[in-house]
Amino acid sequence: MSREAAASAAEFWFDPLCPWAWMTSRWMMEVEKVRDVSVTWSVMSLSVLNDGRDLDEGYRALMDRSWGPVRVITAAAKAHGAEVIKALYDAMGERIHHREMKDFDEVIREALAEVGLPAELAEAAHSDVVDTELRASHQRAIDLVGDDVGTPVVAVNGIAFFGPVVSPAPKGEAAGRLWDGCVLVAGTDGFFELKRSRTVGPIFDTERSDDEG
Repeated sequence: MSREAAASAAEFWFDPLCPWAWMTSRWMMEVEKVRDVSVTWSVMSLSVLNDGRDLDEGYRALMDRSWGPVRVITAAAKAHGAEVIKALYDAMGERIHHREMKDFDEVIREALAEVGLPAELAEAAHSDVVDTELRASHQRAIDLVGDDVGTPVVAVNGIAFFGPVVSPAPKGEAAGRLWDGCVLVAGTDGFFELKRSRTVGPIFDTERSDDEG
């Protein structure tokens, strides 16, 4: 790896509802262990992304409900600092993706309690009080990669890309090699897309690792 790539500050945008972003975030945590990369965690929103789009009834209902978790993370960061984002994301993601909890209000209540944040932050889920901040964070990601992608978005050393969409999340040196490849291709002038059809859904670890919080 080159000296330029040896020490990197990365930013990772996610929506806590997206299972593929959750998979990628677990990979990103592995990357931090095997590469000299420090990650900042930021929110984007599937609800904002799909605002005004013609969606089927079921997905529209999900998008209407998906405002809650990402709004609460935004409100928590505004009140208590960006350092709470990752812990709250982990707590929510564990419940949404591993425990398959469908009541997002319950997810929010339990996650706030686990992280030790005030319960009243849950009120932001059904209010637009932090939507300006949420939309601004979302737009920063979209400005880097364009509006024809989803979540997650990763930026590092002036390079940004959507994904990678991967299942299961690679661990150890395999995670590092994938990182090296993503940075390499995304940093190639004129490179836009590399894709193949998915053959599996999200394969989550059955146990939460001790260092996810």
